[in-house]
Amino acid sequence: MPSMLDACVVGAGPNGLTAAVELARRGFSVALFEARDTVGGGARTEELTLPGFRHDPCSAAHPLGINSPAFRALPLERYGLEWLHADLPMAHPFTDGTAAVLSRSVAETAASFGPRDAGAYRRLVEPFLPRWDTLVRDFMSLPLTALPRDPVTLARFGLAGLPPSTWLLRRFRDERAKALFAGLVAHVMAPLSGFATGAIGLVFALAAHARGWPVARGGSQSISDALAAYLKDLGGAIHTDYEVKRLDDLPPARAYIFDTSPTALARIAGFGRYYDNYRYGPGVFKVDYALDGPVPWTASEPRTAGTVQIGANTAEISTALRAASREGRAPDRPFLITVQPSVVDPTRAPEGKQVFWAYGHVPSGWTGDLTDAIERQLERFAPGFRDLVLARATAGPPELAARNANYVGGDIGSGAVTGLQILLRPKLSLSPYTTPHPAVFICSSATPPGPGVHGMSGHNAAKAAWRRLRQT
Repeated sequence: MPSMLDACVVGAGPNGLTAAVELARRGFSVALFEARDTVGGGARTEELTLPGFRHDPCSAAHPLGINSPAFRALPLERYGLEWLHADLPMAHPFTDGTAAVLSRSVAETAASFGPRDAGAYRRLVEPFLPRWDTLVRDFMSLPLTALPRDPVTLARFGLAGLPPSTWLLRRFRDERAKALFAGLVAHVMAPLSGFATGAIGLVFALAAHARGWPVARGGSQSISDALAAYLKDLGGAIHTDYEVKRLDDLPPARAYIFDTSPTALARIAGFGRYYDNYRYGPGVFKVDYALDGPVPWTASEPRTAGTVQIGANTAEISTALRAASREGRAPDRPFLITVQPSVVDPTRAPEGKQVFWAYGHVPSGWTGDLTDAIERQLERFAPGFRDLVLARATAGPPELAARNANYVGGDIGSGAVTGLQILLRPKLSLSPYTTPHPAVFICSSATPPGPGVHGMSGHNAAKAAWRRLRQT
C-alpha cells in the first residue's frame, strides 16, 4: 500500500464498491475497508435456511440495478454478472383469483387494468419511455450543478411525479390499477400521501417497461462480486474484517468516502450533532423461505412473475403503511413485497425446490414477530402455502440492523423517504455528498438518489471526490 492513498472507501455495499471502482478507473489509488468478512452490504447471498438454498438477505430483484447508468457503464458481465428475467417482472394478485401485472409491454400492463384504465395508464407512461435513458440519468444524478440533459422531459416528469401519489391515483377509476401503483410506491415504505411519491411509482413502472425487473443469476451477491473483481483488476485493494471506528483507523489518504449511515459517519469522523436532524424510516420484518415447490398462487399471473406484491386493495395498502410509519404498530394485514428467484434461476435451490422471500413493514426498532401475519396474508392469495414450507429464516429490525449497520432500526432504505428528504438527503444541500470535513464524503443510500442496488449514490459521490482530488 502506498504511503499516501488517493482515497479510502469505508463500507463495501454496492455504493461503496461503485465509488471505489469509479475512482480506480480514473487512475486514483484506492483501498476499500469492510467490517464484515465478505463484500456486499444490501446485495448478498447466503444459505439462511437449509443447505443448497441460496437466499438474498436483503435486495433480490433489481429494476434499478439493470437501469443504473453507473452499472451500465461498467463491464460487470465480464466479471460474472448475468441478469435473468422472469416472464413477468411483477404481478399483483387480488382475492377474486385475478391479477394485474407490470409487464415489459405497456399494452399488456394496461390491458390487465381493464378497459376503463388502460388508456389512462398508457397516457401516463408512454411519453417518457422514448427518453428513458436520458431521464433516468438526470433523475438519478440529481442534485448536480450541471444542467439536466433533457430539462423538458425532466420537468414534465416532475409535474406528474412530485405531487403525492394519491393525486396520481385519481387518474384511474378502478381498483386494479390503483392497487398496483400504490404497491409500487410502497416499495420504499413511503406513505401514499407523501411529497413526490408519485415519482417513486413512476420510476418503478418505467424501469420495468424499459429493461425489466431481473434477478442476478446465483443471487445478489453476484453484483457485489462483479464490482469487487473489477476493482481488483483496476488495482484497488479490498480489506474485509476491518471495522472502522474512527478516522485514525484508516491509512493516510487524500479523500475518505463512507458508505455508512449518517449517524455512523458522524461518530467515526467526529462530526458531533451534524446529522441529528436526519430521519430514519420504519423497519421491515423479513422471512426467507425454503419451499418444497412453487408458491400455489390462485391467480395464474404470479406463477411466472419474479416479484409479487400482496395487498388486496389501495385502502389495505395505505392502512398497513400508516400503521408502521405513523401509528407505531405492526399492521394486522401487512402489505408484502415478495420475490421468487427460483421462477427463473434454478441455481438458487435443489431441483424441484424453491427459495422465496417476503417482507412487511413494521415500526422502527420493532421487536415482535410478524411471521404469522405474513403467512396469513400469503394464504389469502396462495392457499396451501404453509404446507410447502421446509424451513424459514426470520429477521426483524434488530436482526437486520445487526447484519447491516446502515439499516438503523431495521430501515432498509437507510433513511425516511418522506418530505424533502426524498430528494434532499442527508442534509438540505446542493452538495449532499460532502461533509464538514473537505476530505470526507458520504456515498450511502442516505444520499441521492436514495435506496436501491444501483450504485448511483457511489457514482455521484465519487464525482465529488475526484473533483477535489484533481484540485489538490
